[in-house]
Amino acid sequence: MLELPAREDRPVLVLDLGGQYSQLIARRVRECRVYSELVGHTITPEAVRARNPYALVLSGGPASVYSDDAPRVDPGLFELGIPTLGICYGAQLMALELGGRVDRTGVSEFGRTSMEVSESRLLADTPPEQTVWMSHRDTVVSAPEGASIVASSPATPVAAFEAPERGLYGVQFHPEVVHTPHGMDVLKNFLYRAAEAPPSWTPAAVIEEQVARIRAQVGHERVLCALSGGVDSAVAALLVHKAVGEQLTCVFVDHGLLRQDEAEQVVETFGEHFHVPLVHVQAQERFLELLDGVEEPEEKRKIIGREFIRVFEEEARKLGDVRWLVQGTLYSDVIESGGTEGVAATIKSHHNVGGLPPDMKMRLVEPLRLLFKDEVRRVGEELGMAERMVWRQPFPGPGLAIRIIGAVTSERLEILRQADAVLQEEVRRAGLYGELWQSFAVLPAVRSVGVQGDERTYGYPIVIRAVTSDDAMTADWARLPYDLVETISARIVNEIPGVNRVVLDVTSKPPATIEWE
Repeated sequence: MLELPAREDRPVLVLDLGGQYSQLIARRVRECRVYSELVGHTITPEAVRARNPYALVLSGGPASVYSDDAPRVDPGLFELGIPTLGICYGAQLMALELGGRVDRTGVSEFGRTSMEVSESRLLADTPPEQTVWMSHRDTVVSAPEGASIVASSPATPVAAFEAPERGLYGVQFHPEVVHTPHGMDVLKNFLYRAAEAPPSWTPAAVIEEQVARIRAQVGHERVLCALSGGVDSAVAALLVHKAVGEQLTCVFVDHGLLRQDEAEQVVETFGEHFHVPLVHVQAQERFLELLDGVEEPEEKRKIIGREFIRVFEEEARKLGDVRWLVQGTLYSDVIESGGTEGVAATIKSHHNVGGLPPDMKMRLVEPLRLLFKDEVRRVGEELGMAERMVWRQPFPGPGLAIRIIGAVTSERLEILRQADAVLQEEVRRAGLYGELWQSFAVLPAVRSVGVQGDERTYGYPIVIRAVTSDDAMTADWARLPYDLVETISARIVNEIPGVNRVVLDVTSKPPATIEWE
């Protein structure tokens, strides 16, 4: 295999110490236009030195620094001379390792807290009194030797400390959350002033780098792209097309698990607008047969992922044994599938990650693997994609199969398609489509008693799921207007035979995931 070019962007490495906001920290750093990666807290000083990072960030975490099983970092990291920022648990761990003191004072802080600030590099150009978001029981009561205390709150004498000459900074609060109004200013001070990291992580830079990497990876060989019609695979296709031109052929597999009229829209959009060679494979019966009687969600995902690859391998042979397969895998997919070297537990096997067969013959090209969804959209805009395509709501690779809770049948698919079409139509009519991260219908394969036309019915329920989010790593349930919910409910029950009940999912992520399976 050809050697890939080295990254020009030196990273900021975010060490995950188990905090719920670890991924958010990495995103916020990128929003400052500095490239970041999430890595395990067990990373060695040698491995860090090899990456030549601009800075390190130690995340928060739920543990107490004095617990026997508390996550630790190698103390040698602090001797590398690399600017380091500790956040919450990360600040406590840094203080403890460097000679400070952390106590459980009996006074906790959770939520918005008033904080007083003194002159410092980290908190420069922020108000002398400001609101921050705290979430801790343990407290730094004594800063590391040689460090200055630069902020305090009523319950936290050391809300922030710094030792600029050693490149060490710690904050007890969470600058990465929106509840800390000046949090991004704090991160920018650390990145630009302390770490001297240039804001060079831009969509144009991503495109330039990925085009070079793709050309180096595939050389002059033919490439297939797994096209779903969603923004991820579309951006991946355009990036590869920009890199290798006519070496690329897109393959769109209609697995029978798409939404209403979706297959036709995909073929029309790519045929008319992108002028990329497109093979349309009709494989509805093939997938339905394999899913017959399967109820377990992970099994569904893996069956669909495995069969996708088999279809692509067949198409590759028809085209002359194409060896490269493009997929729109995202960084959030990799994290949730447990693919970041122990950083995160496996939440679910994503179609582009955990659903791939181990004996796959083709090799992967994944130009979006290091990007979050919002970054993919900005790259799509830079590539000239139409706004309606760029801002289309995410749709999972396994399609409606994981929105039917239970076995997948033709009857259930048709009911769900009709219900989802009603939901999408009404959400768009209300002008809310662009404000929602996702809105979709779910069909649990259970039945309940109802009464319609003075007769007893025994029909399916439909669940309405609508969420707001920035990147799908966390999400909040959308507060849809009641009159909209009423309209959707009435239309679904009245227009779709077999449905006699509509319910609304009001669960955030966490504890739930966005999709039901």
